[in-house]
Amino acid sequence: MIRDITIGQYYPADSAIHKLDPRVKLFATLLYIVALFCFKGIAGLVIITLFLLGAIKLSKVPFSFMVKGLKSIVILVLFTSLFNLLFTPGDVVLWKYGVFQISDTGITNAVLMTIRLIYLILGTSLMTLTTTPNQLTDGLEKSLSFLNKIHVPVHAIAMMMSIALRFIPILIEETDKIMKAQMARGADFEHGNLIQKAKNMIPLLIPLFVSAFRRADDLAMAMEARCYNGGSGRTKMKPLTYTKQDGIAYLIMFLFFAMVIVARIFVPFPQ
Repeated sequence: MIRDITIGQYYPADSAIHKLDPRVKLFATLLYIVALFCFKGIAGLVIITLFLLGAIKLSKVPFSFMVKGLKSIVILVLFTSLFNLLFTPGDVVLWKYGVFQISDTGITNAVLMTIRLIYLILGTSLMTLTTTPNQLTDGLEKSLSFLNKIHVPVHAIAMMMSIALRFIPILIEETDKIMKAQMARGADFEHGNLIQKAKNMIPLLIPLFVSAFRRADDLAMAMEARCYNGGSGRTKMKPLTYTKQDGIAYLIMFLFFAMVIVARIFVPFPQ
């Protein structure tokens, strides 16, 4: 399951989405998330589903590779669904026991929240899978450059986010190695109750934290040794420039968002 986490990884491919400006993909992801939590009704769900499937098809990232990333959020999805199912009041109560109840509204909310979480992971994973950390840093810094006028360290924030994303696959690989090494020494991470499993994680977490701090220290020393100094005055090896394809992508995103809003207003969810 450790290797099934796809957030933060980059999947190289020659696709139209890979070639888009990172600012376009950042804006598209933001608009997609807003649309995902705005839609109400079958029409909005269909529009978002078709848009997501079309984007995955254009990205040339194998769908099976993206679905693997959902395994890491199974517990979160189940917990969220059960919370909405058992604690949401409604007009028609199908089952009730103490503070727990299952109603028509609870079932609807549980299904919608499950769909939203799954689509959220797939959509955000698509951005990181088609954008390198360097492109993501440049796009984020360029998009938020207007904040420099109020003395917000945009470059430092973008650099920290880029380093964090780049460290995700590294730490995943490190965790997998440590887990296999501990299992070879007799460690058991799968059996026992919740408290025992938490105790069994200590031999994994301690060397993982030590390794993470060591890597962070090595990175800081390497940046200092190269006289790295972020902020104003730095030039880009590959400056970001919009192309015709980027303009078309912006237009498609606005049309997609407008369709979701129209579907929310004129095609409400059946009561």
